[in-house]
Amino acid sequence: MQAAKIPVVLLYCVDPRWADDEKDEVVRQSKQFGDALAGTGYTVSLVALADDNVAGQLRSFDPSECIIFNWCEEIPGIEHSEWLVAKKLETSGYTFTGAGSETLALAQDKRKVKIILDKAAVSTPPWQIFDSADAGKWDIFPAIVKPQNEHCSAGITPESVVTNSTELKNRISFILEKYRQPALVEDFIDGREFRVAVLGNENLTFLPVAEMDFSLFRKAKDRLCTYEAKFIPGSQHYEEIKTLLPAPLADNEIEVLQKICGETYKATRCRDYARMDVRLRDNVFYVLDVNPNADISIDASMACAAEVAGINYGQLGSMIVQMAARRHPVFSKLF
Repeated sequence: MQAAKIPVVLLYCVDPRWADDEKDEVVRQSKQFGDALAGTGYTVSLVALADDNVAGQLRSFDPSECIIFNWCEEIPGIEHSEWLVAKKLETSGYTFTGAGSETLALAQDKRKVKIILDKAAVSTPPWQIFDSADAGKWDIFPAIVKPQNEHCSAGITPESVVTNSTELKNRISFILEKYRQPALVEDFIDGREFRVAVLGNENLTFLPVAEMDFSLFRKAKDRLCTYEAKFIPGSQHYEEIKTLLPAPLADNEIEVLQKICGETYKATRCRDYARMDVRLRDNVFYVLDVNPNADISIDASMACAAEVAGINYGQLGSMIVQMAARRHPVFSKLF
């Protein structure tokens, strides 16, 4: 396959409401990835999405002559709209990287994901959805309380981990009031946490497993990846959670982990690439979350895992483009 024959349009979002430094950082990261792709031979055009006019922004790009690299997490100004970007691309006839709109919409709804995992017999923490503060007969503690429809650890703080019925009721009330959506309550798996990056479609490739090292935290409720851990430099969780890559796991443990993540990938209809968040307790791996539009910034766990596997940043992007190209009506003939 000749990369030069596949023009790539890198589509990313820049919300006009963001602070200038936030906009600058997104532009910088997008250019960094675009340059890495170009370094492997592709002609790359960068397009910033600032509103819901996806078709208008892409008007000058013929669907039969390009691949869209979908790097959008939302349509600026529209909450929970990650899926809508993909839907607009599908409607306009573009071939794009990553999951389709149905999978992205599914991943936004933790209840639906849990139902699918349960039906697929994938180990996931016992759970229940609450749309009122009445905690009913829930009696598994410690438990963790999350917003049903958020991602990127929004709403996750040490206070999310509750140890009795009173704390549970209070945290459910907090989620209902602040996020205006049901609360997902799960058994809190106080164990080792892993991020497993998966590439592929019919055949899957597993990148080296990353482990989130919580060894500096003594309290169970502090041993979790909070919103601050991901986005607030200087916060305790951001600074003190270390990443072990590759994770210190035995070969048989890696084999089991890959099996469960492969089953999850297929059950939730991920495409091209995804990341699974998994915890280990009493020799059982539990899937916590599915990320079909995983962060592939150069310092994120997927790109770092690829680097450990000997795949540089541009090569990682190229692998994803080629998977999408196999679905393209014209470029598929290059394979």
